[in-house]
Amino acid sequence: MKNFYNDAEHIQILIALMKAHKIKKVIASPGATNICLVASLQNDPYFEIYSSVDERSAAYIACGLAAETGEPVALSCTGATASRNYVPGLTEAFYRKLPILAITATQKIEKIGHNIPQVIDRSVEQKDIFKMSVQINEINNEDDRWASEIKINKAILSLFHKGGGPAHINLTTDYKATYLTKELPKVRVINRIRYNDELPLLLGNKIGIFVGAHKKWDKFLIEEVEDFCQKYNAIVFCDHTSNYKGKYKAFSGLILTQEGYVSPCAQVDILIHLGDISGTYLNIYPKKVWRVNPDGELCDTFKTLEYVFEMEEIDFFRKYNNNIKINDKENSFFIEWNKEYKDFYLKDIELPFSNVWIAQQTILKLPKDSILHLGILNSLRTWSYFDIDDTIIVYSNTGGFGIDGCVSSLIGASLAEPNKLFFGVVGDLAFFYDMNSIGNRHIENNLRIMIINNGRGTEFTNYGHLGSKFGNDADAYIAAAGHYGNKSNKLVKHYAEDLGFEYISASNKDEYLNKLDIFIDPKMRNKSVIFEIFTDSNDESEAIKIMKNIKVSKKITSKRLVKSMLGENVTLGLKKILKR
Repeated sequence: MKNFYNDAEHIQILIALMKAHKIKKVIASPGATNICLVASLQNDPYFEIYSSVDERSAAYIACGLAAETGEPVALSCTGATASRNYVPGLTEAFYRKLPILAITATQKIEKIGHNIPQVIDRSVEQKDIFKMSVQINEINNEDDRWASEIKINKAILSLFHKGGGPAHINLTTDYKATYLTKELPKVRVINRIRYNDELPLLLGNKIGIFVGAHKKWDKFLIEEVEDFCQKYNAIVFCDHTSNYKGKYKAFSGLILTQEGYVSPCAQVDILIHLGDISGTYLNIYPKKVWRVNPDGELCDTFKTLEYVFEMEEIDFFRKYNNNIKINDKENSFFIEWNKEYKDFYLKDIELPFSNVWIAQQTILKLPKDSILHLGILNSLRTWSYFDIDDTIIVYSNTGGFGIDGCVSSLIGASLAEPNKLFFGVVGDLAFFYDMNSIGNRHIENNLRIMIINNGRGTEFTNYGHLGSKFGNDADAYIAAAGHYGNKSNKLVKHYAEDLGFEYISASNKDEYLNKLDIFIDPKMRNKSVIFEIFTDSNDESEAIKIMKNIKVSKKITSKRLVKSMLGENVTLGLKKILKR
């Protein structure tokens, strides 16, 4: 029987990506663990394969071949000490920046350390033999497939990145003995575009620009983005931490977080991805993603990454703007978004006393040109439901995404500009975690700290969270309720006043509105202000439920009706039957 490609999907993906990235030269050394790969390569006439029994020699042969041709060269060896013999040649390749892809076969890495023959630990390598090393395992689900594609693309792209050099793929084998696959699977090829490279064509009826957490924009970048949006029918999806204030702003914290409705605006042909981590969890569905960042990294947030543009954002937009001189057509995508936006925000939303209600009453009253810091995670989410004045810059610790330094980050920022007001909104656990920071002697009178005190990590009891299924039992350990005075109305008051702060508090809507003018006073007060607001977790959860279900499609409404009539268990049972 004629042999084709091995039937192991991860091996097929590797071969397909090698072909897509034009890696055709291979030096193979004999062994059992790499048979699945070598036999598959041997059955494909695309590949130019050379044999070398000695792996040390194979690596040096690859050096000579790569240096002479300028092409990438792949190496394949078996398990045991075979890969150790690549070290001298790969060291040579590292310092000469030669594009050599070392593919070392291995048994399952779980076997390491159990006295199993021919299983060695390759998890730690010398710094100067590879630019990048990745582990590729067998594929059991879609997440495995996605991870394999990304890692293989990364390894191959590193062969020529920043001067180039060798890369390593540690390829697990399951010794699948069948070679019946005649065609390789379709794989997602990701390419890196540098400043002087030829630009790919930007084709699509709807172009989105998604901005994660971003530093303050300069006017020249904003001008280029506005020009781009006009020419390419694009809008800019953003949250508060995006800090984009331009003409084509599509503030998305409410519309793109609905549970029962997918906005047509969320479905775009190409999404230009800028900035860093966003904490708003926007639901956007791009066919393809182009990431623009000078770091050149393959960050595949939306799992449809096609290109990474390793360049400054302003250079990307200038290059594409120069391709179209004039475009007088109206931006139909922005018009569509504005209709959607008005449909949501003209609704009269009644909310219980909660962080969401507080944000609704407060955010547009914050003084112009102030700075706002939002705590992880509930405050960032709830305050992102409502737009903010364009003069206000917003930050949140979305990098490490922890609650441990929200107040300290706010204080640090306030020290830089003592004549500007700095506002912060944090939950009680975040505040108490970082409360020592407000005792810092450098603090002046430009701080306004709001504490939403519901006596627990309310995030873990909120509607839709995994912790909410445990009801009141979540309080003991999951939500860590009852600590730090258990919503004491004196603890923070005494602590804050003893440290020289002005303290105010509220426990209902009327009290809050009566004290709000103090907190948002645009003039510098004699002291910095701490505003502690006592809310109930049930109200917090209900408010989020309301905000996530402002609009529900007819299809979702029908599904919910069926579920309520039949019950959860019956619905799940029907799903299983229908799948058979």
